[in-house]
Amino acid sequence: MRAFKKMTPASLAPVRLPRLGGTTTSGKNDMSADGNWKITINTPMGARTFDTSIQSNGDTFIGSASSEIGSQDLTSKVNGNILTWSLDVTKPMPMKLEFDANVDGDKMTGNVKIGMFGNAVLTGDRA
Repeated sequence: MRAFKKMTPASLAPVRLPRLGGTTTSGKNDMSADGNWKITINTPMGARTFDTSIQSNGDTFIGSASSEIGSQDLTSKVNGNILTWSLDVTKPMPMKLEFDANVDGDKMTGNVKIGMFGNAVLTGDRA
C-alpha cells in the first residue's frame, strides 16, 4: 500500500493572472507593447523625442513614429518583451537609427544605434 504525502493548503489570496490577449485581471495590459509611447533618445546633439504608436501581431509589429524631423511608418520585430526596428532619417543628416527596446509594463528602455555616432540611451513612457 502506498503512503500519500501531506499537501500544503493553497492560498486563496487574489492574484493578477494574465488572460488571453495579454490583459491581466486588473484590466491593465502588462504583457504587450501595444499603444502610444513617448520615446526619448539622448543623442550627441541633444535629446530627441518621438511620439510612437505600436500595434503588435505575433512576432511583428506595425506603427508610426513622429518627431520634429517628420513621420514614418514602422514595421519590425517582437521577441517577448524586446522590440527592434529602424528609422531612416534625413535631418540633421541622412542616417539609419536602429532601435532595440525592452518593454516593462508602461516603461521602455534600450539602445539606439545612431549611424556613425555610436549608441544612445532610449527611454520611453506609455502615453
